[in-house]
Amino acid sequence: MTYRVCFVCTGNICRSPMAEAVFRARVAEAGLDALVEVDSAGTGGWHEGEGADPRTVAVLEENGYTIDHTARQFQPSWFSRLDLVVALDSGHLRALRRLAPTEQDAEKVRLLRSYAHPSPGHDLDVPDPYYGGREGFDECLEMVEEASIGLLAAIREQVEGRAA
Repeated sequence: MTYRVCFVCTGNICRSPMAEAVFRARVAEAGLDALVEVDSAGTGGWHEGEGADPRTVAVLEENGYTIDHTARQFQPSWFSRLDLVVALDSGHLRALRRLAPTEQDAEKVRLLRSYAHPSPGHDLDVPDPYYGGREGFDECLEMVEEASIGLLAAIREQVEGRAA
């Protein structure tokens, strides 16, 4: 049975497509690509149909990741088919939990950086790089890569638990 995860940011052109590309690579490296489906979306539809921000694409490609992306808006009906919804910041977390049709669906929503095992009181948001320069996209990639290690471990545990 496939484990389905969706990364969600604001417009689905910067942070969530970056997280999707990085995590898809981690899943493939772990040999779990037949068991884990990775996707992304935005809380809003402002950029629906557009590709990822060129700065996102550049940072990913320069770091060895591939991306083929078309932005779309997260729909509440998706909760029924998803196992995990990964929010990139606390605003997305709140918005997604409000969209959740049931309490069980709301519990599927987690912050990406919560998988990075930060120290208490540490900010768990991945800052939006859209209005800044290139360094914001590099910082975003570092945060996504760091959190992807813990996320992969958590999902591997879930997938192996299902197979048992």
